[in-house]
Amino acid sequence: MSDDKPDQSVLSGPSFFAGYSNLMLRLVSSLVLAPLAIAAAYVGGEVFLAFWALAALIVLWEWDTLVCARDRNSVLTIGVVTLVGAALLLAFDWFGTAITLVGLGLFGVAALASRARRRWCVAGAAYAAALLIAPVVLRDDPRFGFIAILFVFVIVWLTDIAAYFAGRALGGPKLMPSVSPNKTWSGAIGGTLAGTIGGVLVAGAPGNIALIAVALILSVASQGGDLLESAIKRRFSAKDASQLIPGHGGLMDRLDGFIAAAVVAALIGLAHSGFAAPARGLVVW
Repeated sequence: MSDDKPDQSVLSGPSFFAGYSNLMLRLVSSLVLAPLAIAAAYVGGEVFLAFWALAALIVLWEWDTLVCARDRNSVLTIGVVTLVGAALLLAFDWFGTAITLVGLGLFGVAALASRARRRWCVAGAAYAAALLIAPVVLRDDPRFGFIAILFVFVIVWLTDIAAYFAGRALGGPKLMPSVSPNKTWSGAIGGTLAGTIGGVLVAGAPGNIALIAVALILSVASQGGDLLESAIKRRFSAKDASQLIPGHGGLMDRLDGFIAAAVVAALIGLAHSGFAAPARGLVVW
């Protein structure tokens, strides 16, 4: 007769407790970080700008430490100056000038980095700048800015959470084993469904086909950003971007999906409504 009780040797093994402990750390870290992000988005203005400027500086430091090797200090200095300057320009709504400064900063990084690391260091500066500019572009819309940021947050968070639990519960074929061995197609599909549903509910338009399509695109972009960062870490033989956040590794590990989704969201909003109302262009169809 088969024994329906769980295998106690598995439950008591180190892998079970290590996984449980890591999950608890992830939950605690999220309970701290998520309210801060939402509060900053609600307040908006200089508080929101400062929040994402700090996040961009930390991500730049993590990226440069991971990929730039001996070029790190000089490249990081140029990157920091560029991000701080861009943040100051964004404070005055000089978006075009801020983007121009970022472009000049990328040239500076390319000039200082060695040939072997040049493309990686330039990519890091662009990645951090995207984290700064994309959310600020969306939040700058006084009427729809907060709901647009919340829309992206919910899609990214629900996608990540649902993918984790659906993948563990259902298993099945791997999504991209050469990049991230633990991710499955079942997790990706479950995450996409949850993120899409959560996004359209937050936007208050569950029957809007265009908005459903936008939410689905952002969910897929979020997972693409996660896979991109996994590929970079694998390329440089790193488990985490840093050890800054308990249970999450580095800030880049936590924001990889958001960066991709925020950039795509900003581009959709700009394409739909222009710089005058990018957040409206994202959530009103």
